[in-house]
Amino acid sequence: MRVIGLDVGSKTIGVAVSDALKITAQGLLTINWNENQIDSADEKLKQIINDYEVTHIVIGLPKHMNGSIGVRGEASKLYAEHCEEVHNISTSLWDERLSTVAAERMLINADVSREKRKKVIDKTAAVIILQGYLDQTS
Repeated sequence: MRVIGLDVGSKTIGVAVSDALKITAQGLLTINWNENQIDSADEKLKQIINDYEVTHIVIGLPKHMNGSIGVRGEASKLYAEHCEEVHNISTSLWDERLSTVAAERMLINADVSREKRKKVIDKTAAVIILQGYLDQTS
């Protein structure tokens, strides 16, 4: 039984999965989706939940630096509610301030080309979100 972390954007959802002991997070994939069709990622997410025996979803909650929640944060809250209803699974929202910036720095330090960074930035951000959650709850 595992936990997945999601970095939900307007066009893509980065996905990370925990190990079975819920100690480490690994990047899994990036799902292309349409934010205006909230169910557009449901089938792929359902497959991941079943394949990895997921018991909980952690969704990144983008906050402004002052702690307030803007449009992207409200979209993440709405997606968390959608996941609970559609997939019948519990969710947590995790403060993801600067997770994409941290992911970008990590990839640059690893000398990943700009083109390759574009392909993995969302799932790398999902790893950072999930690992923060796992570290806090272990």
